[in-house]
Amino acid sequence: MKIKYNAPTTLSFSFLATAILVISTFLTGGALARAWFSVPGMGGFNFLFLPDYLRLFTHVLGHADWAHLFGNLSLLLLLGPILEQSYGSLTMLLMMAITALVTGLINVLIFPTGLMGASGIVFMMILLSSFTNFSKGEIPLTFILIMVLYLGQEVFRAVTSVDQISQFAHIIGGFCGSLFGFFRPTKR
Repeated sequence: MKIKYNAPTTLSFSFLATAILVISTFLTGGALARAWFSVPGMGGFNFLFLPDYLRLFTHVLGHADWAHLFGNLSLLLLLGPILEQSYGSLTMLLMMAITALVTGLINVLIFPTGLMGASGIVFMMILLSSFTNFSKGEIPLTFILIMVLYLGQEVFRAVTSVDQISQFAHIIGGFCGSLFGFFRPTKR
């Protein structure tokens, strides 16, 4: 038996996010993640500074600490391989990039705090996974239930909680996953 690199997009993303946290934590005291792998909030984005545009995508690779990374990787590594098999690795990479861009842009335009982490992508995958056996003209009941459970919980938290978690990124990521599921046919 041999070990297979079965989900190249998911695994590469996971290894890269882990390497960034290792380097940032042990070599720069967290400065690397804050500087290159987070997107600033409203008023902090410099439209004349080219690296800020790159950060609209790279913020999903940065994580504040090990608990943050492990929380995201546990679901990413569970759902990613299944979705890559259904949609293809390149399509998944594109979906992840679009989700990163959308969550980053909305954060820059609306919210005062910075954004870091892959939870928007995780929520995109959660909602998208309910479409793996989707047929035209149908709305999967699993999609409705996941939407109510996951996104309903995030909307509730957004209006009742004052923690450092960006529920909006979860909601936007789930919205992206829903759109990808409705409009993108599976690889088959």
